[in-house]
Amino acid sequence: MPDITEMFSAPLTFNWTLSYRCNFVCEHCYSRDEECEELPTADLKRIVDVLAEKQVPFINFGGGEPLIRDDLFELAAYATQKGLNVSMNSNGWLLDRAAAERLGAAGFKSVGISIDSIDPLLHDDFRNMPGAWPRAVAALDHLQAVGVRSTMSAVISRINHHAFRDLLDLARAHGVGQVYLHNFKCSGRGFKNRQELDLSPEEWRAFYVEALAVKAQTTDLKISFDDPVIASLPGYEEQGLVKGSSCGKLSLHLRPNGDITPCGFIPLVVGNILKDDFDAIWFDSPVLKAMRAKEATGKCAGCSAFADCLGGCTARAFATTGDFNQPDPHCWK
Repeated sequence: MPDITEMFSAPLTFNWTLSYRCNFVCEHCYSRDEECEELPTADLKRIVDVLAEKQVPFINFGGGEPLIRDDLFELAAYATQKGLNVSMNSNGWLLDRAAAERLGAAGFKSVGISIDSIDPLLHDDFRNMPGAWPRAVAALDHLQAVGVRSTMSAVISRINHHAFRDLLDLARAHGVGQVYLHNFKCSGRGFKNRQELDLSPEEWRAFYVEALAVKAQTTDLKISFDDPVIASLPGYEEQGLVKGSSCGKLSLHLRPNGDITPCGFIPLVVGNILKDDFDAIWFDSPVLKAMRAKEATGKCAGCSAFADCLGGCTARAFATTGDFNQPDPHCWK
């Protein structure tokens, strides 16, 4: 496969954290303990100008909770006018009917709501917010009512890995067309709580074998994963645009002050989008180059699956070892 910079002059997606502030304190959150200066609206629009100039097609607002920022709608509308495709992820608490209408008017292509269990108490406990579940489900209904495409996200952990089918049924019942079953990242609070929440490598393998079988039989709902370690399963044949982790290749992350990191789960600043030359960051950053040319070390050395999974999730390896090239701790091989 050619160098990623020969294929793309910029990432396809910027995952943009406008604020680390949030009304939840989720058990797995990578960013809840982060603090960072937030830029005013005028500077945020300057960032949009850079992304439009570099022809980045997609922006996804995350956080923190994006709806914490009152100027989210204005910024999204500005990005839409500039030709960018805008989406976001939310915990759903602040997404009432009026907010849904404003999201539609601002041009959002899709809005994802996080729901981790069909058991309201289990979801609320995981998110550390009593009453979170009914408001998240209501947010899905508000989005459907105003015609904004909705997706649903669940972080797979000990609370739900045996019950993911129930989450698919919940999505169907509320007009959701796509469900993301996210892997546990081991960053931030997820690192602190990984012993009680994360699965063992063998449990991850069993989950993916089952979930991929369900996906193969499902035609009315799109089921998506974001875990490169899946590629090490025998017979796995899905081909993405890149092998291994997509962060630093297909996507980058923006912190609230304009700093760029490879992804939200890797807290290494490679430059600032308003202060530094973007092309120099994208093409020449030593950190990004290292992530794009991972070397097989430890048990990855000599492993027949390395060419497909490239050591699994780079963020998880870095969070647990401090080294991009170490094997993903979720790897079962």
